Amino acid sequence: MIEIIWLGHGTFQLKLESGEIVLIDPWINGNPKSPQGFKIDHIDTMLITHGHFDHVADAVQLAKKFKPKVIANFEICAWLETKGVQNTGGMNKGGSQTAGSLKVTMTHALHSSGIQDGTSMLYGGEAAGFILHFADGSKAYFAGDTSVFSDMALYRELYAPDLAFLPIGDHYTMDPRQAALAARLIGAKTVIPVHFGTFPILTGTPAELADLVKADGVHVWELQPGTAVRW
Repeated sequence: MIEIIWLGHGTFQLKLESGEIVLIDPWINGNPKSPQGFKIDHIDTMLITHGHFDHVADAVQLAKKFKPKVIANFEICAWLETKGVQNTGGMNKGGSQTAGSLKVTMTHALHSSGIQDGTSMLYGGEAAGFILHFADGSKAYFAGDTSVFSDMALYRELYAPDLAFLPIGDHYTMDPRQAALAARLIGAKTVIPVHFGTFPILTGTPAELADLVKADGVHVWELQPGTAVRW
């Protein structure tokens, strides 16, 4: 059983059966959807999909405070190290590594990945997603920011994830129609929609996605920020 807490936008906290805490794409301060009063008091592993502010804004502060294993692409890890972050695990697409009881495989994503560093925009490598391999054998696909792409079908063949976290907001990522196709390609029967409603421009909704995938028997699991659920 894994506890999942959506912290708004694309940020999630997972509590594994072992008790380990995994934080994904940390953006809490300044996040309009972040639950008020939520406190992070421990992190074992931090995963970062790409370098945009709405996915890394709190990465340096939290990584220096809690000293988790930080897994991201090579370029983001190199940048984090210049900020004093230790215990980074830079990697690239197709590779896998283990952090505690969690194994992660880095996947492709169709998106950009610039890092805002003061007044400069730095190269942040390529955006990515992750396959999360849990100790009980279950798997989840965390797509990160992306459009739909046909190689998602290969991830279905290789990993057969049971759960998929898919962006639906449109404009910066895929919209519900594309996310519905992504759900079919990846084959997961449960989808948690992310990256919607944070700003007015992110217009896609879970209801739209649910209507598009109901014929496929896919459950759209809309979470509320700050409310823990178990999977």
